[in-house]
Amino acid sequence: MSKHSTLDRRGFLQAAAAGVSAEFLPTLAAAQQTGRGKSEVAVRAGANTSFEHLKQIDAGDLKVTYADAGPEDGPAAILLHGWPYDIHSFVDVAPALASHGYRVIVPYLRGYGPTRFLSADTFRNGEPAAVAVDIVALMDALKIEKATLAGFDWGARTANVIAALWPERCKAMVSVSGYLIGSQESGKMPLPPKAEFEWWYQFYFATERGREGYDKNRHDFAKLIWQQASPKWNFDDATFERSAKAFDNPDHVAIVVHNYRWRMGLANGEPRFDGLEKRLADAPVIAVPTITMEGDDNGAPHPEPSAYAKKFSGRYEHRLIKGGIGHNLPQEAPQPFAEAVMDVVEI
Repeated sequence: MSKHSTLDRRGFLQAAAAGVSAEFLPTLAAAQQTGRGKSEVAVRAGANTSFEHLKQIDAGDLKVTYADAGPEDGPAAILLHGWPYDIHSFVDVAPALASHGYRVIVPYLRGYGPTRFLSADTFRNGEPAAVAVDIVALMDALKIEKATLAGFDWGARTANVIAALWPERCKAMVSVSGYLIGSQESGKMPLPPKAEFEWWYQFYFATERGREGYDKNRHDFAKLIWQQASPKWNFDDATFERSAKAFDNPDHVAIVVHNYRWRMGLANGEPRFDGLEKRLADAPVIAVPTITMEGDDNGAPHPEPSAYAKKFSGRYEHRLIKGGIGHNLPQEAPQPFAEAVMDVVEI
């Protein structure tokens, strides 16, 4: 039986009414999107600094730490962060959705923040199927039968995997950068030089020097990635430091390095996930209602929308968010992201 505990945190609504600097406030004009839906929410980027409560629950291999906002009987929305980020990517999105009646779950992924493995003997596996199984196990533990899944980076990939393999658990999906399901075979294929250059950290992690260097320089490494992935996002030190604490997790380096080595075929996964990875290697079409999103200034590697539009066979829409929006779209432009989560079930 799963055990719950609550970790008190400062109120994530405490700064909602406070003034914030203009650099954190993408205006409607600066954050316009194509294909705008009918939902409108009032969200200011940077208005919130923390979540009111964090909870813990045993789920699968993990004791997952997660934020839980909104009414328990509301429609569930699970928001999934990427690397090198954490749950604070959704610190403005979550209260907006909760105020509209959603139950919002924002978990720290394996290797991040206070989330921990239940056993010291469990392999510290970063392969995509393992991360997706974690989220399905979390849904089971929380007795959430079906949810809207939304995320970016690793989080978008995880949402893609669940939507493809367990569509009965996914009511709808919001995916930044579109279709991100891959395989080890596709990861072995060489890319044009410019594209290879964008993946510089993947090659760094392929070496023991890279593993040691990331371990010793997690803070500076993550900050560099933030700057490269979102070149026009003028985040302040406090914003970065709130998320950087998540990288102190004792399993963080092992999970991150294994993830990127696995993608290149340089590290094995676990046999128990082989069947799932085989299905994912066929690049399955996703049938659940989907909105894909992209910032107009995403500095991280990402495919063009035209390359993946046909991978969504159900109701589908793509939205381009303008105004210098980078890779961490939910935190940089929380209003259009929250609107997409509310719109996606009705597109």
